[in-house]
Amino acid sequence: MFYVIDLRGRKLRLLISVIAICIIAYMITLTIFRTFLFPIKYADLVTKYSERYNLDAYLVFSIIKTESKFNPQATSHKGAKGLMQITDQTGEWAAKEIGIENYHSDRLYEPEINIQIGCWYISKLIHQYKNNLETSLAAYNAGSGNVSKWLGDEKYSKDAKNLSFIPFKETREYVKKVIRNRKYYECLYKH
Repeated sequence: MFYVIDLRGRKLRLLISVIAICIIAYMITLTIFRTFLFPIKYADLVTKYSERYNLDAYLVFSIIKTESKFNPQATSHKGAKGLMQITDQTGEWAAKEIGIENYHSDRLYEPEINIQIGCWYISKLIHQYKNNLETSLAAYNAGSGNVSKWLGDEKYSKDAKNLSFIPFKETREYVKKVIRNRKYYECLYKH
């Protein structure tokens, strides 16, 4: 007596199992990326102030991730504070411009104050540098005084509008990171 084994049925079940495992692995990986590597925290504040200052929320999330990894108590070696790493000088200037009452530099550790000032400031830089995101991010990191000098130097700018080279390594890496993180946020969350 001969037994006929239906290999097509087994192969089909195996293929379906492999596809199911791949889908589950993809979902787990996506969840890990979203939850741990590219979180969405303070979404209500980011949405509120990115809309108020006409910014892309994914840009704001990427700045926060790059600056503080969403730690509202973060302080840099240069004294920048909070989620978006605002210096005391920028905080005081922004608070006057925006009209934040009872402002003092410790309020930069408050997520709402920090995100509001950070969004106002990056929006101001984007406007100042005519929607050139890389130049605006360089100014956010290194200061607009440095960027203005670089734009006036042919070694760093061919047209006095765009930076062809950022002389500070930290700032060069910062700009790349924020832009890369923004792409990840868009890829993971944009529907």
